[in-house]
Amino acid sequence: MTKNIFFISAICILIAGCQPFAEKQQADATLPDLEAVSSILDENGHPISTEPAAIDDMPLENIEAFVEEPLPEEPIDLWQRMRDGYAFDLANGDMKNRRVASQLRWYASHPDYLDRVTTRGSRYLYYIVQELENAGLPLEIALLPIAESGFDPFGYSHARASGPWQFIPSTGRYYGLEQDWWYDGRRDIVSSTKAAITYLGNLHKMFNGDWLHALAAYNSGEGTVLKAIRKNKRAGKPTDFWSLSLPRETRAYVPKLIALAKIFNKPEDYNYKLKDLPNTPYFEIVNIGGQIDLAQAAQMADISIDEVYLLNPGFNQWATSPNGPHRLLVPVNKADQFRQKLVSISEKNRVTWVRYVVRSGDNLALIAKKHNTTVSVLEDVNKMSSTIIRVGQQLMIPVAGSDIESYTLSSHQRLLAKQSKSRYRNKVKITYKVRPGDSLWKISRKYNTTSKQLARWNSMGLKTPLIVGKKLTIWLSPQKKLIAQPENGRNITKRLVYVIRSGDSVAKVANKFNVKVADVLRWNPKLASKKYIQPGDRLTLLINVLGG
Repeated sequence: MTKNIFFISAICILIAGCQPFAEKQQADATLPDLEAVSSILDENGHPISTEPAAIDDMPLENIEAFVEEPLPEEPIDLWQRMRDGYAFDLANGDMKNRRVASQLRWYASHPDYLDRVTTRGSRYLYYIVQELENAGLPLEIALLPIAESGFDPFGYSHARASGPWQFIPSTGRYYGLEQDWWYDGRRDIVSSTKAAITYLGNLHKMFNGDWLHALAAYNSGEGTVLKAIRKNKRAGKPTDFWSLSLPRETRAYVPKLIALAKIFNKPEDYNYKLKDLPNTPYFEIVNIGGQIDLAQAAQMADISIDEVYLLNPGFNQWATSPNGPHRLLVPVNKADQFRQKLVSISEKNRVTWVRYVVRSGDNLALIAKKHNTTVSVLEDVNKMSSTIIRVGQQLMIPVAGSDIESYTLSSHQRLLAKQSKSRYRNKVKITYKVRPGDSLWKISRKYNTTSKQLARWNSMGLKTPLIVGKKLTIWLSPQKKLIAQPENGRNITKRLVYVIRSGDSVAKVANKFNVKVADVLRWNPKLASKKYIQPGDRLTLLINVLGG
């Protein structure tokens, strides 16, 4: 062993020459193979160097740069990371057409909107960019939720699309997004993002690598785009996205994404300053192992209940779903604290339970409604094979651990907020009880509104079935003041004061509120002495709000 060491040392001394051993040992680690270096040619085919001495004379830092390129630094800004992953040709002439220009003008003139949506999206963008990178998809797609929902995880359209990626129920289920009373996977940040990436990837393959066709199909359905392509082929026309006859919304949809990508690529060209967004994760995914009350989770993580819902918008109620997913997204800086407290609390103490004794006249539907739950939950929790219950039977019921009003972003509280007077200060709230034969169209016609507006007021889709007895909220406009609410049998009549506007006539007002001109004249006897009604005049109207 000693002889081997001596032999190696002698060789090292011979190679090192007159250089100190320690200094030469440090340089050896970075020196290239001399024969390889001597064979390197310049752009004219001449050797760069054939003399080993020329390499020895080079400074150490030059040799290092010569041998290998330094690794690129990780972007410190998420926007730059996203730009680095752009794949669309934003300089292409197609990207400069009038449709894109129109969207660019709108976004550039609404910087407050861009601020608002990027603030909403700041919770989710790092995760979305990372998942797109892992899937090898263009990073412009990280901006797609702006075009879809404005990055509102609770966004809901009249077509019954929901969540940041706006899945309709059927497509959501096809891609594994469960939807029930407890949970809607279309709003779940993790599940919906994975589903959207899978769906977009499938569309990209279906349309032979054409991303504009794939995006159009994501908006209007693959059948719509395929039909438009076949139509153009038969007519001998081009089949690129810009040449297709597609629904108006889809024709604007792809230009929206392109316009957003261009603005986020060079915001200074549009006099827009992007909000800083570090290239670091906002949340961690914590395995909770079972159901947990969301208010309790908020306390354990030391965050607000609203923050819990914004990170976990898939949960509809006051707790996570008993059927999963058994995970919570928690801000990175709170994740360790949350895990530590989670370990100290047993699963049975993570949800509040009440023991209910069945009384005479009870049924599961009444009990479920009283405790803000569903019949299926009661059946599942109590291992019931039917809905039949008997007096004296004991039921275990999961209930909210805090006042139900404190779960501000649960589905029920969001609906109440949408229906609140504060959103419609200049309108009168009407409660309508659905009757047999009713439809959104019939009800909207009765109250001089639209089916879309009626659905929006009640967080419904246009195709959501109406259940007899369901109460709908309607906001009548432009009534200003509620004077009284006398009742007339089963119907309720509201006496309203209507302020005449420019262009109004008695006939127009009567038609607006579905009443007779003769009745308007009878309710307002002073009209008989006036030749014309003037803007600012007040009319008293008696409106039957529940009657047929």
